Parts: sequence; C-alpha cells; structure tokens
Amino acid sequence: MRAVVLRDGRLEVRDTADPVPGPGQLLLRPLSAAICASDVHYMDHPDSAPRFVWDSGRDTIMGHEFIGEVVGHGPECSGDFPVGSRVTSLPLLIREGAEPHVIGHDPDAPGAFGELMLVSEVLARTVPDGIPNDAVAVVDAFAVGEFYVRSSAIGPGELPLVIGAGAIGLSAVAALVARGVGPVIISDYSAERLEYAKKFGAEVLVNPGERSPFEVWREVARDSGIQTAQVIFECVGAPGLLQNIIGSCDFLARIYAAGGWHGSDSVSVTEATHKGVTIQFGGGPHPVDWYGTLDAVVDGRLDPLPSIGKVIGLDEVPAAIDQARKSQGPPRVVVHPTAS
Repeated sequence: MRAVVLRDGRLEVRDTADPVPGPGQLLLRPLSAAICASDVHYMDHPDSAPRFVWDSGRDTIMGHEFIGEVVGHGPECSGDFPVGSRVTSLPLLIREGAEPHVIGHDPDAPGAFGELMLVSEVLARTVPDGIPNDAVAVVDAFAVGEFYVRSSAIGPGELPLVIGAGAIGLSAVAALVARGVGPVIISDYSAERLEYAKKFGAEVLVNPGERSPFEVWREVARDSGIQTAQVIFECVGAPGLLQNIIGSCDFLARIYAAGGWHGSDSVSVTEATHKGVTIQFGGGPHPVDWYGTLDAVVDGRLDPLPSIGKVIGLDEVPAAIDQARKSQGPPRVVVHPTAS
C-alpha cells in the first residue's frame, strides 16, 4: 500500500507492506484522518512516552485520529461490521497476550496516513450515514478537552481561562460552552486562532502580547460579580508556561495542564505552595470521554468541523507535520488518505 512512512526519523511517502488483520481485527480503508501535535512529539521525542513504541529500523504509519471503511476481517470477527461499514475507534489495537498498541505510534499498529489500517472490533463503533467523515476524524482531539473540563468539575458561576487556541484549546471551549459555563476567556498570540475559538463560543479573546489574560480574567470576574477561584486550562504545552501561569494566577487557582510537552521543565514549588494552587496533569481522555464525544458528534450536540482549516492528501502530510512542529497553520489539518 501507499503510505506516509516514518523510518530512521524521516517521513517519506512510498509503498510499504499491507497490514494483515489478526484475530478480532478489522481491516479499514481510511477515509479521513487528522494531524495531531502528538505525531510531532512521537517523531521528535521517541523515548518520552512509555506507551509509544519506537523502532527506527521498521516502517511506522502514523495517524491516530480517523474514520475508515471496512474492507476486510481477521479471524474470529463477529460480523457486526460488514464490508462497507464506516467505523472509528479509540486509537488502541488489541493483540492477544500483549499490551494494547497505540495506533499510529507503534510499527505494529499502522495508523491512518496510509491506504489501509487495522482496528480492534471490540473498540470499533459504526458511524451512521449523514455524519461527515471529517467531523469524526477530529473526535479524539475534542475528547481531550472534554476530559479536562469534566475532571475540573467546573460549573456555572465559575469563570474559565483557556490558554491556547489550538485544537485542544478549542475542545476545552466547546466542552465549557456545552456545560453552560462562561463567559469563556481564551488567550492566544494568533488572531486567526482566536477567531476559530469564537466559532466555538469563546466570548473574551485576548492576545497575551497586548494584555495579560490574568488581568482580563480579574476584570471580567469583577464585572460579572464572580468571586470563585480561577479555573485555568493550559492547552499549549510550552516549556516554562506552567511556571508563568503559577506566577501570574490568583490564590487557590485550579490549573489543568492539557497541553502536554516532552522533556524537562521546572516550576517554583514554593510559589505554587504559597498560592495553594491545584495542578492536574494528563491521564486522558478516558473511554467515557472519547465515546461520549463521538456520541455528541453523531447526535448533533457538537460540530467540530469549524476547527478544520485545511484538507490535504498523503503527499502533503510531511510538510503539514513540519508546520505543526512550528505551531503554525490551522488548529486541525485533515488528510484524505485514499481520495483520488
């Protein structure tokens, strides 16, 4: 099959071996897939996440946000997903007697940046007719914001501050608005990305190069009569940012570090202790968030399509991933791997 192949740290569009479905696995023809910052992290920091498998001497096909058409079945499949079904799945591939493989981040779990891929039938879900492929392809990204907002237990009467208007920031905005929490304040240096956030219901847009988002939060809280502590969603993942938030936030602020970055960083424990801040890292999305987000898209309660700013083919993926590495471009770029 033709695919975007990662090998020896380099991306190349070329032919590679077709995946063969094992017991309980479906063979898919990817219809739409999204590029994610974690694709960059996987390439650039191969030893940073134990759940990812890196083997520079083998072909790896990335692409863990996807929807595909069933074209084949492995042994022991149930028949619940006939050929031609559109399906998606939490990006885990189950193999008997082994830990689950992360789809797209493991040479044994080929992802959606190719003409064929594998999913586990037990995790697959049929996508009803009428639901756009591209909307399903970005479910994974929107499940991240859903996880952090759910974990925060934020509710009406509290005032959220979202740092970063990339895909994860937009997902946090969508999850907040769905709960009736607001006005949502969002901060980003990019005017274009702030406009994306506005489409999802963010009401107060802040360029931190012009104004401190923390001062804006205090003004909005005062004008709205809100006296609860700050609830901050960090959705960038830049080294040094967490310490900047600790140094700028109010007493008893709750900080949810959704951005995620790789490599070492440091914070002032003394300053965080004196302010009594709560910081939560990682851990999601959980299946309840992932499949709950899929249900919201299918039911029409969430439209993630405004996050997509570009649609490309396989040949354009290496350049698009390099652009994501530089934090440039729209919040989400989707790939149509098998489009003519």
